Amino acid sequence: MTENPSLKRSLTLTQMVLYGLGTTIGAGIYILVGKLAGVAGYLSLFSFLIASFMAGLTALSFAELSGRFPRAGGSAIYVREGFSSKKLSTFVGLLVISAGLVSSAALINGFVDHLYEFWQFDRVVSIIIVVLVLGIIAFWGISEAVSIAAAITLIGVGGLILVIVVSSGSFSRIEDDWQIYVPSMQWSDWNVIFAGSLLAFYAFIGFEDMVVVAEEVKHVKRTLPIAIILTLLITTLLYIMVMLSALVSITPQQLAQSQAPLADIYQNNTGRGKLMFGIIGLFAIINGALIQLIMASRMLYGLSSQQQLPALLSKVHPYTRTPVWATFLATALLIILTLSGTVAGLAKMTSMLMLIVFSLVNIALMRIKMREPEPQGVIIFPIWIPALGFIISAGFVFLELIHLMLV
Repeated sequence: MTENPSLKRSLTLTQMVLYGLGTTIGAGIYILVGKLAGVAGYLSLFSFLIASFMAGLTALSFAELSGRFPRAGGSAIYVREGFSSKKLSTFVGLLVISAGLVSSAALINGFVDHLYEFWQFDRVVSIIIVVLVLGIIAFWGISEAVSIAAAITLIGVGGLILVIVVSSGSFSRIEDDWQIYVPSMQWSDWNVIFAGSLLAFYAFIGFEDMVVVAEEVKHVKRTLPIAIILTLLITTLLYIMVMLSALVSITPQQLAQSQAPLADIYQNNTGRGKLMFGIIGLFAIINGALIQLIMASRMLYGLSSQQQLPALLSKVHPYTRTPVWATFLATALLIILTLSGTVAGLAKMTSMLMLIVFSLVNIALMRIKMREPEPQGVIIFPIWIPALGFIISAGFVFLELIHLMLV
């Protein structure tokens, strides 16, 4: 046993893809289908395709960077390497940690609220118990924690596949009405498609969490980039099939008014109740919270191991091979945030915080590629990919700022 044990490399490609699907396909898709239908109607399929392309550009930037710098700091490491600025790197790292913990706190609040419909309990005690259980799982071991997250991910993905299966009998309608799913050359059609893509874009965010476990991935320079790409492809296919299932089952107007659109689709096609989808939703919510907690603890560890945060946070337990104090701090902060009562407002800023990070990461990759165009043993993408990724990410930030000023 070494005095300063390192993180354990135990995550395989399969585990990383499931980890990526878990952090990308959260409970949000169970609601997003209805909201997107309200914006883009029958043209929602094209909104998902465009959103996949927009998110995919930054995902590919992360894929290349994860091979170039396979360390636990993720975005913070990439920004430091690109801008040669430790202060900017630390700022980005803290931004990612804050966004992750705020998102996790919002999810736990949602989980507790949802659970309250089935069981009456003391809210404060329940929140503390839920967060402590997640903290114990995160500390138990990365392979064990990711395996649990992967199992829950399969339940969430299974719910989406079930919707597709029960709706498959209605797919024959597409042959007769295919024109309504395809946009014309009129600007009005493309206007609603692009408006829908702005909403759908957020359903693809999650790949940025995958890179922070880089030091716990086997054959990381190849495994992690491939896992990110596979996650994006699988997510895109699932989203399009679920959206198609929704549109052939219920009208866009009905979907837009539904509080639980996928549950309504299941009920409409089978005649059965919605309880099962309520339970699947609970699993999807808590899975997102667990993955965000794992991400935050590993980001704290990564910054500490690079001497950007106190050294105590890089201490690794000799048995579990997981960061001890980083996990403890992330769990403690999560309890405070979840109980604060202001999480709902902060959660609205999570996506904007990540878009700022995406903008900086894309610029960082462009600068790195200019210095070292083709390093050995790394999957490389053309420089126009991070360039377009920056334009799109920065464009979203600009739109969000205008929205905040007008509200």
